[in-house]
Amino acid sequence: MIKRILFCASFTITSFVMSQGPAITSWLQNTTETGTYYTEGNSTAIGNGTLVNCQQVAYTNTNVFVTTEGVPSYTTGPFLDFNPSNAEAQGAVYKFPLNPSPNTGSATPTTPGSIGVFINGVSLYDYRDGVAWNPNTGALCGGPGNQPCPGGMGAIMDWNRDAIPAEMGGFDCSKGHPAMGNYHHHQNPSAFNLDLNVVSTICNLYDAEGLYAIDANTHSPLLGYAYDGYPIYGAYGYKNADGSGGITRIKSSYQLQNITTRPNGPDVGLVVTTTGPNGGQEELSLGYFREDYEYVAQPTEEESLDEHNGRICVTPEYPNGTYAYFCTVDENHNSAYPYAVGPTFYGVYSNASVNAVPGGATIYTPNTTGINNRFNNMSFDVFPNPSMELIAIQANGLVIKPITVKLISSKGNVVKETKILAGQTIAYFDVQTLHQGAYWVRISTGKDVKQFKVIR
Repeated sequence: MIKRILFCASFTITSFVMSQGPAITSWLQNTTETGTYYTEGNSTAIGNGTLVNCQQVAYTNTNVFVTTEGVPSYTTGPFLDFNPSNAEAQGAVYKFPLNPSPNTGSATPTTPGSIGVFINGVSLYDYRDGVAWNPNTGALCGGPGNQPCPGGMGAIMDWNRDAIPAEMGGFDCSKGHPAMGNYHHHQNPSAFNLDLNVVSTICNLYDAEGLYAIDANTHSPLLGYAYDGYPIYGAYGYKNADGSGGITRIKSSYQLQNITTRPNGPDVGLVVTTTGPNGGQEELSLGYFREDYEYVAQPTEEESLDEHNGRICVTPEYPNGTYAYFCTVDENHNSAYPYAVGPTFYGVYSNASVNAVPGGATIYTPNTTGINNRFNNMSFDVFPNPSMELIAIQANGLVIKPITVKLISSKGNVVKETKILAGQTIAYFDVQTLHQGAYWVRISTGKDVKQFKVIR
């Protein structure tokens, strides 16, 4: 670890105080498109009437203010763990420092609830789901159906449940779910069905996606900001902190402990009977609790992260370097603890949720600089080809502006048209009623065009 810190300190970290830097320009803004959701057993999306992504970005000399309803452009739901809520308008305003500071004292633990915000305005939660082990009763506490934990809701116990394995059945295809209407992710916001090893079948019936699609060949996009003001990236980055070494998967330095007993907690593998909406038999295997993991520094591997799940490094948006968190995954693209930020913050923490944008703040109006280059560098998968029923158009990476997708006949006529909105990744054409033959899928942002030949 000492070697990595000394090396990273050899280049200058760019100050965030700039006219319109990435902390201002990276948010996906929208004032017209509204969201959709699925209900159990119905694979037709239903409109919710709520504006998606972020509605306004404003800034002062020191902070950026993001106004959002907290609802993504990708379809949410269903949540198959009897979750009674859906993604609902939050009317939130978040404040992030333009010049975040490292915490030189004791690290601040992440908190229950929101610890960051993705660029589409959706909240990032930390690893926990509010359930823990109460050694006094020898049972789980907190959450629906369980006795309250000593100290109340959100109390930190010796063994705190990890939401990723424990709530797997309640995540939608985009790996998110709501808490009392606040839709959020605990983990990398890329769809289950895009992982190399698919661990959830929720995408089989309910077509959905996520904020971005992992592309192992390019540096992952900037996905959001943590409450301490530092950026959060996807799963891939430059191997070396100075931007050299090519693209590689950025790795968590946490691993499961080699234990069979948990001091003041349940034995590994104990099967318990749970109550509430998810009641049944549950095995408390390794990885069920956050404390099952231990941090092991990897001083010779620059692509391995520190105890906060980040590192000081060069990124496309910060060519002179910044501290950055990464949404860690394993070699199969399945989520890897601690998932995004945590279990402590690197920087000085402040609750980013505020009541209003201050008077005198400058409203940021997005421009089109760089959009065409980004589109030209983006790859798309069009499948299956040939197809008798459905053609899918999958964007690899992050879509930052709406993309028009047209299906063109061999005679040059537009037979179908749709869009991939900012913050979505996929579009579909139902081709069951079309005549057999050759067609073209034409993808464009207005000026630039990509075309793919398909056979029906």
